[in-house]
Amino acid sequence: MEEKQETKEVEEKQEEKMLTLEKFEEASEIVKRVTQETKLVYSKFLSEQTENKVYLKPENMQLTGAYKLRGAYYKISTLSEADRKKGLITASAGNHAQGVAYAAQCFGAKAVIVMPTTTPLIKVERTKGYGAEVVLYGNVYDEACAKAYELAEEHGYTFIHPFDDLTVATGQGTIAMEIIQELPLVEYILVPVGGGGLATGVSTLAKLLKPNIKVIGVEPSGAACMKASLENGKVTTVSPVSTIADGTAVQTPGTKIFPYLQENLDEIITVDDDELVVAFLDMVENHKMIVENSGLLTVAALKHLNVKGKKVVSVLSGGNMDVITMSSVVQNGLIARDRIFTISVLLPDKPGELVRVSSVIAENNGNVIKLDHNQFFSTNRNAAVELKITLEAFGTEHKHQIIDALEKAGYKPRQVRANL
Repeated sequence: MEEKQETKEVEEKQEEKMLTLEKFEEASEIVKRVTQETKLVYSKFLSEQTENKVYLKPENMQLTGAYKLRGAYYKISTLSEADRKKGLITASAGNHAQGVAYAAQCFGAKAVIVMPTTTPLIKVERTKGYGAEVVLYGNVYDEACAKAYELAEEHGYTFIHPFDDLTVATGQGTIAMEIIQELPLVEYILVPVGGGGLATGVSTLAKLLKPNIKVIGVEPSGAACMKASLENGKVTTVSPVSTIADGTAVQTPGTKIFPYLQENLDEIITVDDDELVVAFLDMVENHKMIVENSGLLTVAALKHLNVKGKKVVSVLSGGNMDVITMSSVVQNGLIARDRIFTISVLLPDKPGELVRVSSVIAENNGNVIKLDHNQFFSTNRNAAVELKITLEAFGTEHKHQIIDALEKAGYKPRQVRANL
């Protein structure tokens, strides 16, 4: 018991010295041992859309697929050999899990990771691939975290918090060092917010280096715990949490880091899940990059920025996305952009009608993906049968062109839920 108390006191004293320029510089050198260089990518597409100069910080290209390796590796590097030998434990929706697992492997330490049962399979398997023991527990991060604390107490493991840890936040803040070194005239940095560790490190260092810079946190509207906390002036729990951005599905932000966020974060923008779906398509089609939903928060938030002509950096925090989720996001994104849609038309059940409808669509460059011909729509088949047509179009204008052409041909097309 006394040993645990002494360890806790040492950690608290160590944390008091964190988030200083000296520690950020130290962390920047240490994380270079395991991080890949993620040079800024200028986005012509997003710049034209927003009338700003938009650059992307592609942390999705890190070895573990996310920025989390920075904080995990730096934190573990500061631990004593004795604390490492006890074994390390953490809770994570996936990216911090992989960061801790990889960093622990580098230091030859055992790692136990508690992950919510909703964690995408790719994140679970990759975490195991780095040699960690994975425990699936709870539906959200907060429940997994409670279980991790329980196991740490039971087995004497050293706990590595994913965000409410000033040492971890210092490691995450090295991103700001790289951004400002590469783009000294940067005016805005957009950073995803879950529990707040990344935002703490980035905003604190950014303000140390450039006091006039604006750092904006971006949260999913279905898990906006930081927005609620900043508005209330104290750490606030939101419940329930519901968002496709699983990496930022946090109910309660960190208490240790909260004062730094109050001081250094200029604004919080919230983004709906539908906006993330469209942003995924933008990144794939225009930058050939896979970015997970949490990492897309800052891309979707660009449209909410009420500024023009500014140099803006969007931090893409991660790219760990399983194929099934990816497929669903792509389909829903195409539907949201009116590039796939389904219409229902009624026509007499007689030869040639199907050909006639198809000809109208073909003449207007529509591409038929699927047909559903329902002869039992009405008891009078001669009067009407239903034809549901799922089509591919170039976008909203093209969709309306096809619908208008069908109306002129005597049909009364009715748009229904897309059926893929």
